[in-house]
Amino acid sequence: MNINSTVISGYQTLNDIGYLLKGHRHVLLVTDKNISGIPAVQALTEQLQAKVPKISKIDSVPPEPARHDVAEIVAALDATDVDLVIGVGGGSVLDVAKLLSVLCVKGAPTLEALLEGEKPQTRTASLLIPTTAGTGSEATPNAILAIPERETKVGIISPVMLPDRVILAPELTTSMPAHIASSTGIDALCHLIECFTATVSNPVSDNYALIGMKKLFASLEKTIAEPDNLAARLDMLWASYYGGAAIAHAGTHLVHAMSYPLGGKYHIPHGVANAILLAPCMRFVRPAAVSKFAQAYDLLPDANTTLSEEEKSVALVDYFSALVKRLKLPASLDELGINADHLPFLVEAALDVQRLMKNVPAPVNADDVRDVYLTLFPARPHSPLTRTL
Repeated sequence: MNINSTVISGYQTLNDIGYLLKGHRHVLLVTDKNISGIPAVQALTEQLQAKVPKISKIDSVPPEPARHDVAEIVAALDATDVDLVIGVGGGSVLDVAKLLSVLCVKGAPTLEALLEGEKPQTRTASLLIPTTAGTGSEATPNAILAIPERETKVGIISPVMLPDRVILAPELTTSMPAHIASSTGIDALCHLIECFTATVSNPVSDNYALIGMKKLFASLEKTIAEPDNLAARLDMLWASYYGGAAIAHAGTHLVHAMSYPLGGKYHIPHGVANAILLAPCMRFVRPAAVSKFAQAYDLLPDANTTLSEEEKSVALVDYFSALVKRLKLPASLDELGINADHLPFLVEAALDVQRLMKNVPAPVNADDVRDVYLTLFPARPHSPLTRTL
């Protein structure tokens, strides 16, 4: 898959984007109500109003959007002559913007057709501007929607949805509360380590993953401790972008497959669900990916390079577990009010995400998935997963 997007990055890159608007007559700005109030986004809106004859705005994109949310937006939108879609926000906003860039084209497939697997052939011009550093949506061909009646999520995937341009502006991420910066950062980490260890990994995705992990390990906690550190925030935006690029060339696996039902049924934020699952899933995967785990461990700023590969792989999983705790993110489903009675549903729903399960680098069955979920209920007796594999 080729990523042909032009990436513009750096502080104050949004101050003058008039050159990107030349020739456009109708711009659709997609955001949410929280983001639309940020001064930098208000300044962007003023630029649009000064440069483009017609502006349409959608600021109603909810977190974790569902199929019906997008259907309602499309039904209310007069988009027949939109020639540029600009998405400004987190992963949910960017996913919806990507979908709208396809759905705004005359004769495009319907949303239902896309959900059923029909592939779009074209889209209108698009510009994506992330305000969180985690999903990497600006670099992926994916748009993820919740399907409430199935209590899970579905990905619409097509390289057609990759944007023309991406802007990485670190000042847009400074308004993120610490818990959002933490959970979205863990989401980026999951993208990077899962793509790096997936059965479909390759030299291109590995290169993106290694560069991204190096930046993330050095910068994630710094952005929490130093919210105004724009250099660290820009590194996190790039780590997120590289995670998305790794997805575009490979794919995630166990963490994401098991987190989908947590978001689909219980509406747990995606980054939080991934944080809960990161260490348990990687502990399961580790014996099948010792060498790659050791490579990732060596990217840690304080890595002990005298350890053996086996020791490094174990130390990396320990680092993941400690990182989630340091970021004060939930480490169990008990903390979120979900009890083990829901295990049958969770196991079945996770195994149903075969698009991702096929990427797991170790054989995995229902008992394995159940054992991983069991570790998220620490009040229960330990599961076989906690034994030495």
